[in-house]
Amino acid sequence: MESLSPNLFVRDMHATIDFYERLGFQLQMTVPDAGKGPLVWAMMRAGSVTFMFQSFESLADTLPAVRREDGGSLLFYINVKGIRALFDRISPQVTIVHGLQKTFYGATEFSIIDNNNYVLTFAEDEG
Repeated sequence: MESLSPNLFVRDMHATIDFYERLGFQLQMTVPDAGKGPLVWAMMRAGSVTFMFQSFESLADTLPAVRREDGGSLLFYINVKGIRALFDRISPQVTIVHGLQKTFYGATEFSIIDNNNYVLTFAEDEG
């Protein structure tokens, strides 16, 4: 195995792209290409972290087992450098689940909820 790129199901592609751009992600690719119809899929990247986003409707027939609910019972754990600067930059724009805290295993972390109710935890081993 070489990598993992979660494909998150979302209701509003444009709102999701806007949200993740505020976090520092850059849009890499869309289907269809930008300006050629309603978006059904997008890939965004920040450093070595990649997320794919897909509309529920685009897989309704292919993967009916995908639940049509926002969020889910999973958490995305994202290692970063400069966690305090990231927190200061994005905290006024997002819903904070818990602010900066030092964990029992030594990481400094904070968690947010994205616009689709997925939980993102950012972490750094500040040493």
